[in-house]
Amino acid sequence: MPGDPNCPICGGIGYLRRDLPVDHPEFGKIVSCTCRSEAITQSARTRLFRMSSLEALKNLRFENFEKRGRVGLGKLQADSLEHAYNQAYHFAQNRNGWLLMVGRYGCGKTHLAAAIANHAIESGTQALFLTVPDLLDWLRYAYSGAEMSFEERFEEIRETPLLILDDFGTQNATAWAQEKIYQIMNHRYVNQLPTVVTSNLPVNEFEGRIRSRLQDPNLVTVVKILAPDYRNPADDTGHPELSTLGLHGRQTFGNFSLRQNEKLPSQDLKDLKRAFETAREYAEHPRGWLLLTGSYGCGKTHLAAAIGNYQAGMGFPPLMVSVPDLLDHLRSTFNPNSTVSLDRRFEEIRTARLLILDDLGTHSATPWAREKLYQLFNYRYNAELPTVITTSSTADELDPRLYSRMQDERLCKVIVIPVPAFHG
Repeated sequence: MPGDPNCPICGGIGYLRRDLPVDHPEFGKIVSCTCRSEAITQSARTRLFRMSSLEALKNLRFENFEKRGRVGLGKLQADSLEHAYNQAYHFAQNRNGWLLMVGRYGCGKTHLAAAIANHAIESGTQALFLTVPDLLDWLRYAYSGAEMSFEERFEEIRETPLLILDDFGTQNATAWAQEKIYQIMNHRYVNQLPTVVTSNLPVNEFEGRIRSRLQDPNLVTVVKILAPDYRNPADDTGHPELSTLGLHGRQTFGNFSLRQNEKLPSQDLKDLKRAFETAREYAEHPRGWLLLTGSYGCGKTHLAAAIGNYQAGMGFPPLMVSVPDLLDHLRSTFNPNSTVSLDRRFEEIRTARLLILDDLGTHSATPWAREKLYQLFNYRYNAELPTVITTSSTADELDPRLYSRMQDERLCKVIVIPVPAFHG
């Protein structure tokens, strides 16, 4: 790349040797003339833009981001989205430290990350926006005799003024890939270079060395977006692969029948009303365990689903699953084609912020199933995590280890619904 033909320093050549003492380490070294600096910067900016995915994302800007999401979001969901917008906009203005945005697919992470990149480029700052798999592909491509050597490309990625890594955690976790990602992240961490990371995985699932850096509060601002998928707002369960709450979307407290027009014993009607009021109070402030027991069709599942739907509307979608389905989800991880391990699936279930277990006692009582349920119950019991359980089984039909925990009055409130099946 030639220099300015009118440059008085290099005479238009674009290169020069500085006048240095013979013992100087850079004596005789050819360097670029200052007249080429703008051209070099523009070339690097063009190359980074070509590497990025921003041509397809150029319309994703702060101006067209819906700060509070679609109409109908719960307050906490909308608040989390607006908070993420404010943090991203602040980062775009200052570009200091790191910004980590986590949330479900389609919640707005990529839009905000692309808005940061577009804002930076329009401000004259070089920015590289890549999904992590694409980043690794660019590095591999350098091995094939591309315009830049692997070392040059790797250094350019590490040193780019603003690096944005989208969908972190989706990359192929080979030893080579893990090491390259770590080297990039560690270099930017040590030098505190502005970096944005988005992921749909919780931080505790990242590789240990990277996780420790992303949890540094002195450098990293962590933003959690609670909003559902913008493209599929109906899927508001929080656990789309596991939860059946979406199938119970019509079961709310508003349409639960107290059956006052039926010829039922007055005490049974009082007990039903008490179950309704207890469930509604629990939905507002889920603490401890709630056990709903009674015959088939008495309203247990309706009340459990109403609790889940109420919490989802508040921005905290729970995990609702029948016990037989839960065990099937765990068994499916043994399939060689499964994309998730048993440990990860089990951890997702047992640590759910609010877990609703429907139809306890209807599952196959194999030793493996009994052990998994015991591990699940024991973990949530010791951690005192909010849990709703429905069952039609008697004490004699349940695993004694589970029953003993459900009888702890300090943690669990037992509600008996004595009415017969409801036929509408």
